Amino acid sequence: MSSGLIGKKVGMTNVFDDNGRNYAVTVIEVEPCVITQIKTEETDGYQAVQLASFDKKAKNVSKPVLGHFEKAGTTPKQYVKEFRDFIPEGFDVGDELNIEDIFNVGDTVDVAGITKGKGFTGVVKRYNFSGVGEATHGQHNRQRHPGSIGQASDPARVFPGIKMAGRSGNERTKIKNLTVAKIFAESNLMMVTGSVPGPNGRFVEIYNR
Repeated sequence: MSSGLIGKKVGMTNVFDDNGRNYAVTVIEVEPCVITQIKTEETDGYQAVQLASFDKKAKNVSKPVLGHFEKAGTTPKQYVKEFRDFIPEGFDVGDELNIEDIFNVGDTVDVAGITKGKGFTGVVKRYNFSGVGEATHGQHNRQRHPGSIGQASDPARVFPGIKMAGRSGNERTKIKNLTVAKIFAESNLMMVTGSVPGPNGRFVEIYNR
């Protein structure tokens, strides 16, 4: 079973451990997550718990979604996420899960989120290409170009999947094996070692391994 909670990336800082070692950490805000639905094998074909967090104005929510939150006895939330194969014992729809209910200092966690969008980028930035070469031997404007993208009259086409310029970033990714460094339950904050996907203020999912 993989338990977890919803959080929001606050930013990065550094802390010292008991041995005086300084290391980078990411601060994540984890407000109490409301259980809005519990899915079971009998009714849905699989086990999961649906969590929602961070308040949202009711006027910005459609009526079907608003009814879903009202059925759970909570206010509208910004972010809703299912955690598969996770049924918290002793909790029911409408109850809240806090940081200390799921995580402890020293736990190993995975953090998933949407990476920073880089926009339309060339092959040097997107795929770490070296470029065509130096500006000699007639190469006066090709330093950051991709070079050849195919063969000749046979096969007379460009194969799918060729690495070329395009939009990069803004993709879902998961950073694994991070460690919970500190927990500030009264402030709904936790620190994990290393970096997590996305810019400050973006929602992330924290999975307890």
